[in-house]
Amino acid sequence: MRETSTSAIEARRSGSRIVALGIAAIVMVLGVVSAFLVFTLPDANAFNTRVERIFVENDNLTSEAEIKLLEILAQSGTAFSDTLASYRVVIFILLVFATAMMIAALVFLVGLVVLNRRMAQIERSGIQVSELMISREERTVYINTMGFKLTEAAMETLSILAEARMDDDVLTGAEIEGIISGRDASDCEEAAGATRIKRLRDALGNQLVSELLVKTIARRGYVLAIDKTVIKMV
Repeated sequence: MRETSTSAIEARRSGSRIVALGIAAIVMVLGVVSAFLVFTLPDANAFNTRVERIFVENDNLTSEAEIKLLEILAQSGTAFSDTLASYRVVIFILLVFATAMMIAALVFLVGLVVLNRRMAQIERSGIQVSELMISREERTVYINTMGFKLTEAAMETLSILAEARMDDDVLTGAEIEGIISGRDASDCEEAAGATRIKRLRDALGNQLVSELLVKTIARRGYVLAIDKTVIKMV
């Protein structure tokens, strides 16, 4: 139990470090990109400066048409300046949005990695059951603090597995079917017992709980993967 807790703590710490480093890398890369974009964009007043230079260098432009042309150029420069300023705002907003999305994606991916590690640890160590109480009258099994209503057939299957676990036995599908049906195991089919196990797992509902609680041992049979001292039958 202590080893599992230590592994979980180490997994969380490792995930936190990865998230921190990833966020720092994302912010740094996007900061460099944003700085490059901002500094490579032309000055918003560059066009107005060129127009002003035209006015200064061509003071002999006195006709009405020429003056009108210069006024149009000046207005175009102002429009260009406003447009460029709005582009800067749009680029900034997009960069902030991209940063947020990349950080969220990183956190999500790291969360999945940590969750997969925890799931793998649970699969290796089995489900931690501190109490398993089977109530035949209520047709309910209580696993820790969770209660599961079972059908009569599922209750019979679970009871047989619990009794076998208390005797340190592993039952094949044929033996399970034989005990329930009252026949000799040699006269029963393995598939019939396997079907009863499947129905029990379906009745328990939660796939993780059922798969880890009712374990299949290759070429041997089925067993409850819990400490036999926590089993109670009422």
